[in-house]
Amino acid sequence: MKKFFQNILCLLFISFYFSKIQKVHSIIPYYYLPTEKSSQKQSLSIGNSAYQLLFFGQYKEALNLAKLAVKINPTDEKLWLILSEAEVSNEEYKNALYSLNKAQKINPNISEIYFAKGNIYLQISQQNNAKTALETGLRIDPSNHKAIFQLGNIFLMEKKYLEAIKLFDRSVEIKPDFWQAINNQGLAYFEKNNIHLSIKFFEKAIEIEDNAESLLGLASCLRIKDIKLALQLAKKALSKDPEYVNYDYRKKQLWGEKLQSSTEILLQNEQLQKDVIMAKSKLNESS
Repeated sequence: MKKFFQNILCLLFISFYFSKIQKVHSIIPYYYLPTEKSSQKQSLSIGNSAYQLLFFGQYKEALNLAKLAVKINPTDEKLWLILSEAEVSNEEYKNALYSLNKAQKINPNISEIYFAKGNIYLQISQQNNAKTALETGLRIDPSNHKAIFQLGNIFLMEKKYLEAIKLFDRSVEIKPDFWQAINNQGLAYFEKNNIHLSIKFFEKAIEIEDNAESLLGLASCLRIKDIKLALQLAKKALSKDPEYVNYDYRKKQLWGEKLQSSTEILLQNEQLQKDVIMAKSKLNESS
């Protein structure tokens, strides 16, 4: 009998215990705790949205989303790269370098990290750091024609024209229609007083892309040899892109002192004055 009552008491206790659990469950709500996999998926989705906003020029919105993506998942180097791009678009170069350093710590074997660093260092006039970053990236990805081109531009700035020309050659070997590298060969050869080759490369660049820079460069080359053609080319260049009337703008495009001097003489020609005035007025309207 005693054993019987003990069994009854035991059953009552168990049923009471489970009823308490049910009551507690009815009071405490369930919360969804995201798994690591779902967090990663969410952060990548937000990162992709930030990248799309960058494409459409919504830089501040892109920056906010990129920061959120990295906050959710700080271990994905791709998100740090997107954040750095958003920071560059907002001219936050120091923060962009910090983000790239974070990406590099996660995965040091991504060439894009070093190429992005190189571009930032060029923006803030740190040529030696830019050169180191680009060379590091090219050891990982030696066939990146844009990075080779940027490295050539650094040598062009340093007036190391032969080294620059070799790099532009390499870039064009990889991408034969890369007219910017062909154009910059024209810039380099003019500074080496090789006007014949300068003409050749400006003409070749124009065949690929009828662009203002090569047109005006070619016009400056032909200023003494064929002034009539030089004036036609200069008019066309200024109508295509009025900014090339500006000495400082051309300097930013890495025009050397000799080509600048020849261009300034050409732009002072009486037959070009209307075009020069019109180009300057267009610049004033847009500023």
